[in-house]
Amino acid sequence: MSPNEIAKKSPLFYAQAACDSLMSLYLPEELPPEGRWHYHQGIFLEGMLQVWKHTGDEKYLEYPKRYVDKLVDEDGNFFFARDELDAIMPGLLLLTLDESFEDRRYRSAAEKLRHLFNTLNKTSEGAFWHKDKYPYQMWLDGLYMGGVFALRYANAYGDASLVPMVIAWEKLMRKHMSDEATGLLYHAWDESRKFPWSNPETGNSPEFWGRSLGWYGLALSQFLDILAEDHPARRELLAALGRFAEGLIRFQDAETGLWHQVVDKGGQPDNWLETSCTSLFVYAIVGAAKHGAVGADALDAARKGYRGLIERLRTDTEGRLIVPDICIGTSAGDYQNYVTRPVSENDLHGLGAFILACVAIAEAEIAL
Repeated sequence: MSPNEIAKKSPLFYAQAACDSLMSLYLPEELPPEGRWHYHQGIFLEGMLQVWKHTGDEKYLEYPKRYVDKLVDEDGNFFFARDELDAIMPGLLLLTLDESFEDRRYRSAAEKLRHLFNTLNKTSEGAFWHKDKYPYQMWLDGLYMGGVFALRYANAYGDASLVPMVIAWEKLMRKHMSDEATGLLYHAWDESRKFPWSNPETGNSPEFWGRSLGWYGLALSQFLDILAEDHPARRELLAALGRFAEGLIRFQDAETGLWHQVVDKGGQPDNWLETSCTSLFVYAIVGAAKHGAVGADALDAARKGYRGLIERLRTDTEGRLIVPDICIGTSAGDYQNYVTRPVSENDLHGLGAFILACVAIAEAEIAL
């Protein structure tokens, strides 16, 4: 698409088109992986709920509601993985549904997810293991998967103990996983130093993987949306988000506006431009500008990233929107692990992230 064609359609148009594309293909309970309480569906449906809030179109509320209603029974019981942070993320849907409908089961189900924080394994300093199958490991992904739910739950139900828990957790990520030279954070950290990718001195995985950084930036931005203006942690979180956004901008591809799968190695011929991380970076940079963590000029990078995303879009023979160049789910590893991962289109990771980026850009343009 040309710049003129991009300007003709609003960011919310693209957000709605992304929602509509999958709604036309799948019933809510059929979203892949079918019939599971999973963060893949969670991020896509959370994006859809943001579209509902901005448009008022009830179909973007009813579709996530049906997904939840097919999995949660009338007493708030449901099956979910009880040893991982990823299971908590779709709980954001429960919080919105509980606000919108008089149905006790949504809060009951949310309470079950909240109590995972009491049972999940932790490092010696109190950071959550990402999953039991990754013992002693802290992943950037986990801060969004669990942290945003925890803060929203705390606000909704007065569970104040969750707030210092999340603040301390994020601080431990910066303590162990930050790289001062780039302003970025490594994908994962292994306290035991036993995993094959673990640096024997630092415990860190060796690379800056795009989508993991995107989850971290999304979490920081939403933490600042949620925390009270006078919360004592805001200053430190603002500084952290500002450094992070500035670090991202340094590695943006000048030609396309996108970011690479391994963010700091764009010059490598086998590295590739990836859309889910780009979408999340757009969101994080807009959030950083909104909260004053960076100057308004940083929005130029966000807009450039957004335009790069729009220029990558395609439609199928039925006119459904296609978001391409999305990395499938990925564990921590070395450079080859990331650059050889399969590339997909309309994977829910990327589609959900793209919708959130569109919403963020729409809010930024309205505000400015």
